[in-house]
Amino acid sequence: MNHNSILLGLIGEDISLSRTPAMHEAEGLAQGAATVYRRIDPLTERARNRSLEELFDAARFAGFNGLNITHPFKQAVLPLLDDIAEQAAQLGAVNTVVIAEDGHTTGYNTDVTGFARGLQEGLPDATMTTAVQVGAGGVGNAVAYSLVTNGVEHLQVADLDINRAQALASNINSAIGREAVQGVDARGIEDAIAAADGVVNATPMGMSTHPGTAFDVSCLTSRHWVGDVVYMPLETELLLTAQELGCRTLDGTRMAIHQAVDAFRLFTGLEPSVDRMRATFLAQ
Repeated sequence: MNHNSILLGLIGEDISLSRTPAMHEAEGLAQGAATVYRRIDPLTERARNRSLEELFDAARFAGFNGLNITHPFKQAVLPLLDDIAEQAAQLGAVNTVVIAEDGHTTGYNTDVTGFARGLQEGLPDATMTTAVQVGAGGVGNAVAYSLVTNGVEHLQVADLDINRAQALASNINSAIGREAVQGVDARGIEDAIAAADGVVNATPMGMSTHPGTAFDVSCLTSRHWVGDVVYMPLETELLLTAQELGCRTLDGTRMAIHQAVDAFRLFTGLEPSVDRMRATFLAQ
């Protein structure tokens, strides 16, 4: 591709606060390429009443080099793609689309690799035989896949919608070829958390718009590790409580940064600086 300029975009709803555009623009500029990253939100006036297919095709025909895809389109984008990387196909979700010069599109899931890299970076020697993930929606598939392919032997995924939790478990077990994930009801999950090595919050609980925690934190002890996918605020109520108890913690910034790092590499073929992209993320 032409590295003199890079044109990227994010398709999703309610994305005005996303920190991804600044990370890509700053990194592209640091690499010597004028980089523009556009938010494409069908809820805004400019794109109102446009379908995902229309928005996707418009970006492709306009010469975009790549797109990030977020809620609620990570599954809906699949039929629009020419090719899908094996891991993304197994999960049935794409968050990164590379657009070749001839318009050929390939979908990837850097939520998976982003969480995995964050896990390895933030909890490199933690015991992870058993874990609980609270939340089966949103990035739940990616987080669960990352956990069971990076050391967790037995994972319980808890959700208030047990059917959704069980569907996620079936999907992940099929993808990895073993029965590692069990979908359970989130009600009363505290006993399972108490018995596990660690827990990950994969719900919106902890965001400023969803204050509180997704489970009763009294089940935590200092031997647990605790992860959170929420990154606004950087220190959620769950992580603050866990830190006070002496737990090792993994905040949501690592996944958010590393998914962008991996996406930039796919978009451009250039090797990004993790430290530089982290600095841009944290400066916002």
